[in-house]
Amino acid sequence: MSSLIYHIASFESWERERRGGEYRNTSLETEGFIHCSLAEQVPGTLEKFFPSLDGLVLLEIDVQRLVPELRYENGFPHIYGSLNLDAVVAVKPTLQFKKNPE
Repeated sequence: MSSLIYHIASFESWERERRGGEYRNTSLETEGFIHCSLAEQVPGTLEKFFPSLDGLVLLEIDVQRLVPELRYENGFPHIYGSLNLDAVVAVKPTLQFKKNPE
């Protein structure tokens, strides 16, 4: 398994949450975990769940630095708890992952 996983977030929510010292996604409250993807899953996840890439960022997460539990379920990584900010090693625009650039 790769030591990196990825989470797609709105730039606004990332900025707001990181100022609070940890990242919580609405899915943590509703489903009990934060959805993530492996590198090869990112383009498909974007295409299926994010029809517009406007205002989105991709959080690159080092699993070795994660404090909460990480589980791989149905082939996707899920973070069971608030994401500690020091596990986020890069924040990238999602436009570079668009399958059919205009």
